[in-house]
Amino acid sequence: MRRVTATHRPVVDPLSIAALDTERHVAAAGWDQAPRLFALVRTAGLLEREPQLRAGMSGSDLAPGALTAIEQEGLHQSTNLESVLGRVAWPDDVDGCAFAVERMVVPPDAERDLPADQDAAVTALTTHPDRRDVRLLVAVLRDGTSVCLLRQRAHDSDDAVATGPDLAPGLVAALRATFED
Repeated sequence: MRRVTATHRPVVDPLSIAALDTERHVAAAGWDQAPRLFALVRTAGLLEREPQLRAGMSGSDLAPGALTAIEQEGLHQSTNLESVLGRVAWPDDVDGCAFAVERMVVPPDAERDLPADQDAAVTALTTHPDRRDVRLLVAVLRDGTSVCLLRQRAHDSDDAVATGPDLAPGLVAALRATFED
């Protein structure tokens, strides 16, 4: 597994702020969660439709270009993320989306000698001594802009969340596809 370190630069772009806020919201519920999907909408437009929400927002929530995450209830559950995300289509007033999913990561050599039986292979991976549990949160906008966040269970702290544009390229591509016609 490639070691990724957390950045300590101030976050100023609306997508990164929304992704960090959403990741912290997901983290507050602990580990062993099902995947979670969020629509990202421009806060200004949301407040035009729902002005009563303004009272619960802080200064950064109201900054120009700010995004608000709205969790999508009833997400189809499957171990195949492509089938889950392949069912998602967004209305025009959704500016982006964020997806949080937990995964188990093992060194590449751990996958080399796995048993042929699928159940035995899963057991071998889940009991591997170098197994690491991680949570990915990937956020994308309609224009293709994206940000990826990674939290490790072993280093479960808001200041240890890694960020980068290429932490989960397949998931970025799958989320971008949800905005294609």
